[in-house]
Amino acid sequence: MTGAGSGIGRAVAVELLRSGWSVVLAGRRAERLEETAARAREARAEGPDGPGGGTLCVPTDVARPEDVAGLFAAVRAQFGRLDLLFNNAGTFGPGGVPFEDLPYEAWRHVVGTNLDGAFLCAQAAYRQMKEQDPQGGRIINNGSISAHTPRPASAAYTATKHALTGLTKSLSLDGRPYRIACGQIDIGNAATDMTERMATGALQANGEMAPEPVMDVEDVARTVRHMAELPLEANVQFATVLATAMPYVGRG
Repeated sequence: MTGAGSGIGRAVAVELLRSGWSVVLAGRRAERLEETAARAREARAEGPDGPGGGTLCVPTDVARPEDVAGLFAAVRAQFGRLDLLFNNAGTFGPGGVPFEDLPYEAWRHVVGTNLDGAFLCAQAAYRQMKEQDPQGGRIINNGSISAHTPRPASAAYTATKHALTGLTKSLSLDGRPYRIACGQIDIGNAATDMTERMATGALQANGEMAPEPVMDVEDVARTVRHMAELPLEANVQFATVLATAMPYVGRG
């Protein structure tokens, strides 16, 4: 579970742990990972789904190959096998910056996290799933509504999310001989720290600022759990989960 220190990653981690999964929590800030682990312990004590699994916190910058190698080595050492990767880490980059003013360094940061990081983690997971016995596993990529339809002034984020869709399709095809399933969840306006601005106003395609509806992040977490718990003979290839009244269908 990458990007497990906050937002969607934290919600999904808690949901999976509460339902009995053992989860490795990866993210850049160790203290945020520990907060997620503590929240998961609380949820397991309260939840109706059983005792839940174990956790392992591994501080990781997914854009650094050496960090990703260390993460998957820790997974192997602690648990012996890997059944699921939720490729969730991501960043929006600078908001509201016109395309012509977007610094190359900002572009590279978004690409490094959203696309390079997803590639590195997926490749490491794929290798382990191919080699382990029994063979196979599942990779779920966190796409976005922006994998389909962009927001204004979001070139870097939108480009990486479109590219992630191509990665999902390629992994789905290449993983077939090894029982590796890959799907993508595209999320619109889940209520997290990253979407707080939606309540006060988001830039629309016509240049106006307007508040947008949001949905409970727990609805995303339950969807990921459903995708994760399917047998490997079945796969949710693409799922779109969004706030019902957000400006997506007919955006612009």
